[in-house]
Amino acid sequence: MTTSNIVANSVLPALRIPLTLTTSDGLRLVGELALPERNTPVASIVCVHPLPTHGGMMDSHVLRKMAWRLPALADIAVLRFNTRGTQSAAGQSEGEFDNGRDEGLDLQAAIGEIEARSLPAPWLVGWSFGTDVILRHGNLDPVRGAILLSPPLRSSTDTDLLTWAETGRSLTCVVPELDDYLVPEAARTRFSIVPQAKVIAVAGAKHLWVGETNVRTAIDEIVKQVAPLTWPLPHQWAGPMERWSDL
Repeated sequence: MTTSNIVANSVLPALRIPLTLTTSDGLRLVGELALPERNTPVASIVCVHPLPTHGGMMDSHVLRKMAWRLPALADIAVLRFNTRGTQSAAGQSEGEFDNGRDEGLDLQAAIGEIEARSLPAPWLVGWSFGTDVILRHGNLDPVRGAILLSPPLRSSTDTDLLTWAETGRSLTCVVPELDDYLVPEAARTRFSIVPQAKVIAVAGAKHLWVGETNVRTAIDEIVKQVAPLTWPLPHQWAGPMERWSDL
């Protein structure tokens, strides 16, 4: 069987299930669940995308590449969804953008989907705006912990952070050295009130995680927390592989 390098547009095998999530206030959200094709998942990830008013959606590139790679490489189930009012190629979720307030109901619906399917060890991964949604609304059972990519701490408060300190739930912040909003040193200061919080600085990276090297670093840090026995991820794949055409 041919071994190929995993590149930016590589899509590895998975069982990909289109979803409609229903929130407690009655909205229908567009989503997708990517499962390992053959093996039982060892862990689950719920992804919350960047700011939709600036182009963020479930197909934002780091989250999409997680769904393309992690079911095959790490036996991780990956659930992505569009928060209320957000549109992607899969469709538009009902409702309107609420600046991270009622998006908490969207996150709860996604966590509920993981529970309803009895998927194991749920973790949350947020990017930018998605990190604020998680910090404000994601500190609840059965969530194991959260990994935050480029957290800007725009709407999250110290009160939100203290609730994570109180529960002791795992919190890992992966912060680009050249971030536009919160650089690693400032992140360490802000998150210092959460004793279990880890701040990981990524040299040379920026807020948008452009470049395959930076994407691999971000995804590797996620896997290191969620499924450490599968870390580090390989850069090659021996098996069928598709290539997405819009990259």
